[in-house]
Amino acid sequence: MRPWLVLGAVALAAAGLGAVGGSAEPGGGSTEQDPPYTAGTAPSVDALFTETSALRELPVRRPVASRALSRGEIEQKILQAFKDQTTRDEVRASELALKTLGLVPPELDLMDLQLKLLTEQLAGLYDPKAREFYLASWVNPLLQRPVIVHELAHALQDQHFDLRRLAEWPDGDSDAQMAAHSLIEGDATLLMAHYVLKHPDAGAAYMQAMLTAPKMPVFENAPRAVRDSLTFPFVQGMQFAAALHGRGGWKSVTAAYTPLPQSTEQILHLEKFDRRERPVTVTLADVAGVLGRGWRRLDSDVSGEAGYQIILDQFLKDPAESHRAAAGWGGDRFSVYERAGEAVVIQMTAWDSDADAREFADAYEKRTALRYPQGRPAGVIIERRELRVLIVEGLPAALNPAALTRALWR
Repeated sequence: MRPWLVLGAVALAAAGLGAVGGSAEPGGGSTEQDPPYTAGTAPSVDALFTETSALRELPVRRPVASRALSRGEIEQKILQAFKDQTTRDEVRASELALKTLGLVPPELDLMDLQLKLLTEQLAGLYDPKAREFYLASWVNPLLQRPVIVHELAHALQDQHFDLRRLAEWPDGDSDAQMAAHSLIEGDATLLMAHYVLKHPDAGAAYMQAMLTAPKMPVFENAPRAVRDSLTFPFVQGMQFAAALHGRGGWKSVTAAYTPLPQSTEQILHLEKFDRRERPVTVTLADVAGVLGRGWRRLDSDVSGEAGYQIILDQFLKDPAESHRAAAGWGGDRFSVYERAGEAVVIQMTAWDSDADAREFADAYEKRTALRYPQGRPAGVIIERRELRVLIVEGLPAALNPAALTRALWR
């Protein structure tokens, strides 16, 4: 469930905008003529930056450059972000994990889907390395001001909190990275909402654009797990930022950057952020040798509470039950192994209490029964020991599960 992050992006469906100048066609291009726009002149970026600074209560420390980009140019920015933020093994591991867990179809090309999704969804993009933002040239003119405000919010964040540290996040804890990303996007989306509420003309235009929005076929047809991963930083992030703002204004939101949230659990449960409840560090031995000749570990990472909500609800289809079962999350680590197209996903999870561990194990058993109505395959293992739950999926029938679980528990 590694989050592929394009920093400072406005995802249209996630942010509730749902409107562009024309819908994307395969391979780029637009079904309608892109509206005329020259960044920095219409509307005035300087004037909006001054207002954004006043709304967010953060002073402007330096001007920010801006440009309008075509679909092809936006696509190239996304590709470069993928190259900067992921390795080939990480991309491969993400795809294999999603397929092994039954979250996406076996024929899915995840990299291709991510590229198409973001090209369709992105209305704006802030680049902390270049310290400039880009507006998608096809964005509905009615949405230009709110989108620019969102990107200018990212410019302010970068000037005060250094967004480059998110792009250079160390490997192995994507859940903490997703949490930080959720604060950043939630903050900017909340500020955009405040701007729209302050300007009735912008609010009316916003509503008009939503009512006349074209469909987003890539997003609408994407697997649920992919859609939920894309929208989480905007939807849950905005709820988190709004809760902070509601009790202490923008000063409370600003204070959340030092230190950053450490898990999606903290984003979902404000009281755990207040207590700075640290995730349990879970280790997993590299068991490639136990699996046998030819196996190698592609990646090891953290799913987090948000990840387990998605994993469970793919088959439970009961968000309340899935959220309850994931809510006692204390920490986890998963590893993805591959051999000649075969994949094994191993998950070790830690829970806050014995009752939480039992509830999660029961929910995963139920998920497994729903996924395999004809009976659980031998390659699926679910074992609970006190506050830990071990899950193995995709284990080939020829391999000895007892030897594997002994090595993992040890």
